[in-house]
Amino acid sequence: MAAEETGGVGRAPACLCVLCGLPAAGKSTLAREVLSTAAQRGWRASVVPYDDLILEHAFQTRVVEVDGVKREETHTEWKLHRQAVLRCVEQFLKKPQVLAELPDSRRINRAAWERCIQALLQPGALDRSQADQPPLLFLLDDNFYYPSMRYEVYQLARKYSLGFCQVYLQCDLESCISRNQTRSGPIPTEVISEMVKRLESPNPQKNSWETNSISLNTTDDLSKCDVQRVMELICSSLSNPLSPAEVDTEQKEADRLKCATSVVHQTDQACRRHISEAMKTARENQAPPEHMRALAAQLNESKATFLHDLRRRLFQEVSFAQDEDIDVERVVKRAVDVFDREKEEILLRITNENG
Repeated sequence: MAAEETGGVGRAPACLCVLCGLPAAGKSTLAREVLSTAAQRGWRASVVPYDDLILEHAFQTRVVEVDGVKREETHTEWKLHRQAVLRCVEQFLKKPQVLAELPDSRRINRAAWERCIQALLQPGALDRSQADQPPLLFLLDDNFYYPSMRYEVYQLARKYSLGFCQVYLQCDLESCISRNQTRSGPIPTEVISEMVKRLESPNPQKNSWETNSISLNTTDDLSKCDVQRVMELICSSLSNPLSPAEVDTEQKEADRLKCATSVVHQTDQACRRHISEAMKTARENQAPPEHMRALAAQLNESKATFLHDLRRRLFQEVSFAQDEDIDVERVVKRAVDVFDREKEEILLRITNENG
């Protein structure tokens, strides 16, 4: 079934290689080196640069007002844009001859995608028999700081019996910030500093699907040995494609991942309601404006920290290979109870501070 679905790829070996790490960790530099080596071997290889493919408005922030306090909130549609990138990759795997269509042109930069796939269209490559086609390599270049982001790529590789591997570029924060500042369009330093708190590197011990991963220390310049290690990893992945035969096991892991995501989302919604109730009570008690502003700021900051810690526990500390199912309702209730205790402490502290 996989060979039939992939169309142009067929029996030609193919691999999805995830490059993950902080901004300015060296992913683009590594990608160029791998592309050069792949070209020398006659492979079809291309970089999938998420920053270029995802339209800019997906990352814009907007100012929202919550109980009289204005704060910036990141646009949440970026998840849909990320999924659109993988749909483009999937469409090429199925129908490489169809270049004019995009699964979702509203969320993908057409010019960037066309540049991405031009490198894969070697003269006469699509006219060869499936068995004679050269290996196909997609290098997915993004931060991929959550395992759930990388797991989506793994699922695509599993679906089409492709090779899958991950390269984590480990670079200290100071070096990333320094390199970023030399770029023509630097990312705000606070964005990188915040991302280092969220970054969860590949962990084969907890996630069996991350077994085919390596880590490179890129604080210093890349070496020929580093590039060689990556090429060996990719070659191994090409020779050992994933098998859909284990779909039941992988589906269970996917279901657990969805459950964990649902826990975070439902807890977020519940915490928002509790904050609104606390603000409403304070307003009914005629709390002064400065009291209201301090209360809103501290409650929202506490919620953000609480949800970040909850996400880390669910996605990093809980193994999705466990036999026990996640009881979403129970976990959400327990999490909200913990947040409620924090909320009461904040209310008491602010009340005392304001006499």
